[in-house]
Amino acid sequence: MHGPAMSGWLLMALCGATGLYCLVRMRGTSGEARRAAGGEALMGFGMAAMALPAAVVVLPVWAWTGYAAVFGAAALAALWPARRGRHHLHHAVGSLAMVYMALAMAPGGGAHTGHAPAGVPLLTGALLVYYAAYVLRSGVRLVPVPAAAGVSGTLSFGTRPELAPACRLAMGLAMLAMLLTL
Repeated sequence: MHGPAMSGWLLMALCGATGLYCLVRMRGTSGEARRAAGGEALMGFGMAAMALPAAVVVLPVWAWTGYAAVFGAAALAALWPARRGRHHLHHAVGSLAMVYMALAMAPGGGAHTGHAPAGVPLLTGALLVYYAAYVLRSGVRLVPVPAAAGVSGTLSFGTRPELAPACRLAMGLAMLAMLLTL
């Protein structure tokens, strides 16, 4: 990732922890919730790998192509279920944003090609607007969730209802930060 090394390390830690939590969440769910948690884990770990400061490790060109291929496949996989819900459409947009960033960050990939005279490519600007709106909407919706009536005992770490939206908010903020460094 371009930019200060400290922000890269912090983004890497945030996204890695988010990906790890999503794996834990996968264990405690089934069906559609499990698939969504798996997609979010892939996104979290992919963002953590991309956030690794460029000063530490210079990835070969094939790694960026690999990122683009993996997230291109994830975008295609999210498009079919997207007709059932907006959350899948968000996964498709996020995966396509990862493809865009992988191609832009690749050596010779033209991270600075296509800039308008003002300096921001149109696609980067559109993704920044999308993720800014997503983060604001997610932040507003992040309110304490009351305990469900009739639930006895305690919830496990992976099934706590308030953590999944917080996880999505953290990944949205990380995506916003990564797009700002392009």
